[in-house]
Amino acid sequence: MLTLFKKIFTWWNRDTFGTRIKTILFGKLVGTDHLGNKYYESRNGKRWVIYAAEIDASKIPVEWYSWMHFTRNKIENNHELKKYNWQKPHQENLTGTDSAYYPNKNKNAIQKKYRSWKD
Repeated sequence: MLTLFKKIFTWWNRDTFGTRIKTILFGKLVGTDHLGNKYYESRNGKRWVIYAAEIDASKIPVEWYSWMHFTRNKIENNHELKKYNWQKPHQENLTGTDSAYYPNKNKNAIQKKYRSWKD
């Protein structure tokens, strides 16, 4: 019962009830990416994505980002981007998590530019 209320009233838990109805009635599945996100397009050209997990715009890979924003490029039709061996796989934005990038790997070695008055 709680998941039904989440589905109807919250947008941050995948798609809402209204988005599901719109997708069923007007959406044409264009494709999916390696993260499980599904991309849809309507007859009048509107495009949207149904995320596989938590909603975060940084989880759209570069080959689908250009499609979502109507940017023409050589991968417009097949969405298969040939990756070089030096390219890293796509990652969502990790800012604020334990996996975030720090210039100095030792988080305890980060020097504060101030000293608290409680010391």
